[in-house]
Amino acid sequence: MSRAGLDKNPREVAEMFDGVAKGYDRTNSVMTLGFDRRWRDWSRRVLDARPNEKVLDLAAGTAVSTVEYAASGAWCVAADFSVGMLASGAHRPVPKVAADALRLPFKDNSFDAVTVSFGIRNFNDTVVALQEMARVTKPGGRMVICEVSTPVWKPFRFVYMRYLLKLLPLIAKFVSSNPVAYSYLAESMATWPDQRTLGELISQAGWEDVAWFNLTGGMVALHRATKPKPKAEPEAAAEAAEPTA
Repeated sequence: MSRAGLDKNPREVAEMFDGVAKGYDRTNSVMTLGFDRRWRDWSRRVLDARPNEKVLDLAAGTAVSTVEYAASGAWCVAADFSVGMLASGAHRPVPKVAADALRLPFKDNSFDAVTVSFGIRNFNDTVVALQEMARVTKPGGRMVICEVSTPVWKPFRFVYMRYLLKLLPLIAKFVSSNPVAYSYLAESMATWPDQRTLGELISQAGWEDVAWFNLTGGMVALHRATKPKPKAEPEAAAEAAEPTA
């Protein structure tokens, strides 16, 4: 069984998720006490996918969330670096693409919206991934990220960091096809930036109107942002402002 290191080597990350693909959805529900469904529902609401829009669901895993976004009438594609994860979701009726988040195989300005749930912390260069997400999003398009974060209530934050994260690998021994991988997942959760720091990284990558709100006391946070529209040239803006006869 394999696990990735905190340097997040792409090959190791892909192999690790190939190893947890079998039974991954069931394991998620057990490990989160069913809260994963609630978090996905909030992501769907905030993304607000609309009929005929094109949506990229990045690090989509078995495409559980992709199917939920597609129920809106949008055309949604599931992209993931782990072929094993995509294969485990082969029965779900959405297009699937094996893709590296740092070099997405899509043209500029291809999507109306892009989203990633519990995957961005596994990319070995967060800012580059955010820049790639911006590249393939249309100007004015939106991004939603659902990811683990830092509990805001200090007593709960202490228990979460000191005890709950350490329980994950132990629970995984009973429910996961690759329990050793959950040692990495717990470590990556403990070292992941807090809400404000991730918001700053999103801005640094070129997104605007960055905002976030907490779910489950900040154990998970939703970040949303918009890709800036091109600024009008000064002459064109002046002509548009001139009154017509």
